[in-house]
Amino acid sequence: MSNSIKRIERLQFPWQTQDPFLFCAFHNDLYPKGNGQLGPSTGTSGRAIGSDFSGKDGWSMYHGDTVPGFPAHPHAGFETITIAEKGLVDHSDSLGAAGRFGNGDVQWMTAGAGVQHSEMFPLLKDDEDNPLLLFQIWLNLPKASKKVDAYFGMLWHEDIPFYHHTDDQGKKTSVKVICGELGDIKRYAPAPDSFAAQPDNHVAVWMIDMEANAEWTIPASSAEANRSLYLWSGDHIEIEGAEVPNMHVVKLNAEESTTIKNGNQSAKFLFLQGKPIGEPVATYGPFVMNSNMEIQEVMMEYQRTQFGGWPWPSHAHTHDPAKGRFAKHADGRVEERG
Repeated sequence: MSNSIKRIERLQFPWQTQDPFLFCAFHNDLYPKGNGQLGPSTGTSGRAIGSDFSGKDGWSMYHGDTVPGFPAHPHAGFETITIAEKGLVDHSDSLGAAGRFGNGDVQWMTAGAGVQHSEMFPLLKDDEDNPLLLFQIWLNLPKASKKVDAYFGMLWHEDIPFYHHTDDQGKKTSVKVICGELGDIKRYAPAPDSFAAQPDNHVAVWMIDMEANAEWTIPASSAEANRSLYLWSGDHIEIEGAEVPNMHVVKLNAEESTTIKNGNQSAKFLFLQGKPIGEPVATYGPFVMNSNMEIQEVMMEYQRTQFGGWPWPSHAHTHDPAKGRFAKHADGRVEERG
């Protein structure tokens, strides 16, 4: 049996990825009760307000002043996949689109030629804690797609399929298939110009849950694809005789199947796969292009147009606390999910 492991690495911050992905930001914030104004009831003293990544008391304000999160900022040349497993995110953008999503929902945004958006984390519950568990994955776009129109699509948790497996010992594994092919499930990106909208790019984004001592085999895919398995909750796993501790990533050979043997605790993973784009990558903060000259051009474009300007009353805009999950798209279409 050939070995499917290429490399095992300790996770950095942000998490390291392979082409076509750029990185993954992992947020696991144990926010306290809300203060009635969507901020923390315990106050924000002792924090570097405006840039608080301290993790003090188990949470950060990030770039938010009174509500945690990320006020208006630009993106261009790539995509964001925001997996909000716990807690809520208030999205507002320069296209006039908006949304509130979370507790299992996923937002897939193609920044393309450029968009401004804000991502705030409103602490809606005043009588109990407001934990946030969120993964934001940056997926690159090839040169031919870097100037496409910005777009965001919602994957509501009620609509995301799960793959279920029970091993010979009766231990269960479940896989939330956000994108990709697994068993009878075939899911591609909801954004039309996404790199992941094309099946032959073999993009997969999965959230995997394994019971203690469960065993499951990830099926083989294309030899062209890069494949990474992130263990972010649990004790340890074993793959082909190698022990992998928590908070590590295993880079795998995609043309080989990989059998995971879980340890004595339940385990949770993020799985990313995709055919590499294989083009030069030039980055400057929220801009990802192919050359430094293109970075200069997109920065000048942003300075000139603000990617459409900011139509909201605040750069840290939040939605009505009484509102449920919803998405208002740039074309006026509205989705209400309660």
